[in-house]
Amino acid sequence: MLAGIYNVTAEQGSSFLLVLNFEYPDLTDPSGETFLPWDLSGYTARCQIRRLIDDADFMIEMTTENSGIQLEAGETGEIRLIMTPTQTAALTTNGVYDLEIVSGTEVSKVIAGNFTLIPEVTR
Repeated sequence: MLAGIYNVTAEQGSSFLLVLNFEYPDLTDPSGETFLPWDLSGYTARCQIRRLIDDADFMIEMTTENSGIQLEAGETGEIRLIMTPTQTAALTTNGVYDLEIVSGTEVSKVIAGNFTLIPEVTR
């Protein structure tokens, strides 16, 4: 499965919340129109934003371990990416990102794209 492409915009100095819902096709539906939520129980997730894809250092890292990512328990397929106003205030430029979910040794990149930062005027 290839990762979806989704470009993200955040405002410097403001809270950031992106809610994603992941579903997969129900293979028992011959019409191909039914989708089921991805059960994220037991998964962890990680997301990094870098200025350029080849940069050694990231600008920010969000993970389930540092509370930058929340996975909704059960069969909702919901992932929340979260940055505090302090975290977005520390960002200074646009970049690129991707989001991976992890189960044991299996890693799946589920979404990637450009990250656009709208500079803060009032600070």
